[in-house]
Amino acid sequence: MRNISAGTTRAAWFFLVMLITGALLGGYEAMSIVQLEQEAITRISSDADTKALIGASVDGQACDGLEMVHNGPSLAGAARAAESITASSTPGMELPAYEVTPGFIKLLASGQKTANAASSSASSSAQQGATSTQQEVNETADTSGIWISTDVSHDFGLVKGSVMQTNRGDMTIAGVFSWPNDGRDTRFAYAAMIPVPASSGEFTECWAKQWPVSEQTNDLLYSTAIVSGTGGNTTVAQVNKSFDSRYNAYSSYKNRMTVWLPYVSLAVGVIAGVIAVRRRRLEYAGALHVGQTKGAQLLEMTLETLIWAGLATIACLALLCAYCWRMSADGWMNIFIAACRIPATAFAGAMAATFLAGLSVRESQLLRFFKSR
Repeated sequence: MRNISAGTTRAAWFFLVMLITGALLGGYEAMSIVQLEQEAITRISSDADTKALIGASVDGQACDGLEMVHNGPSLAGAARAAESITASSTPGMELPAYEVTPGFIKLLASGQKTANAASSSASSSAQQGATSTQQEVNETADTSGIWISTDVSHDFGLVKGSVMQTNRGDMTIAGVFSWPNDGRDTRFAYAAMIPVPASSGEFTECWAKQWPVSEQTNDLLYSTAIVSGTGGNTTVAQVNKSFDSRYNAYSSYKNRMTVWLPYVSLAVGVIAGVIAVRRRRLEYAGALHVGQTKGAQLLEMTLETLIWAGLATIACLALLCAYCWRMSADGWMNIFIAACRIPATAFAGAMAATFLAGLSVRESQLLRFFKSR
């Protein structure tokens, strides 16, 4: 403690080196992962993770059942065009309508929820977030009435629970779904969705939402097609075509630029530990000459390094924790764990380097150290 308080160890300088290294490099790592998380959230909220089977007749029950497949889509549903709806208040205006299965209603309802669920390829909580979101969707996907888009809701002044008088009679609004013009299929931007049983005949398309996106989704979608004798142009298309279909969240995380930063921080810690010992090697050799044991000396070095390196690491962890908690949309703990590897490796490097460099100092080197001082 006298060495630290008197400035012999230069603890304040080494503390700053470790703090700046851990905070800057750790913050850069956390920032890069948060950006990947935001990119994934943008894709999910824009239905870039949703695919549709088109060009074939679809079995509605098989389509709705895809979400029961192990490691399959979290949401799936079928749709088909229906007779337009004409509101009594606007007799000259037809509202496009589609008959959809209960699973499709869940998919529409998830549009308001998915932005709050992380899907980061970078965190293991992404699938947990998707699971909790699906549970919320199951609770809010009301099929007792029709669903309308937000544009229809604004134009007609309708909200959930309102009754719309139409040429088909009174229709209760069971929900309002958001369908922005961001590159996704524009048919549903101004339309009404009429829930029908999945067993009510054939449908013309099947949609499936899965995160992370898997090639298995395509195979499952094809399995819902009804085999017919006529040839068709059956294909699986991405609902939102404004995003790159080759996107791989896991690959983006594994190949991020900051993946090598723990090695840099380790090197900085090793250099700091070696310098802390080398600048005092004459003092250490002299202490051995007057009777200090090697074990006591190593303990002294280790405790001194533990103080300045440990305090810097604790400060870095506090800063990184605050940043991750504030900036992450979901799974902040996983991002924090990834980022805290950097100050942790710097701390480990400093401690190990101090101990190993201390072992290399011997009493027999005293005269040489003194002559080269």
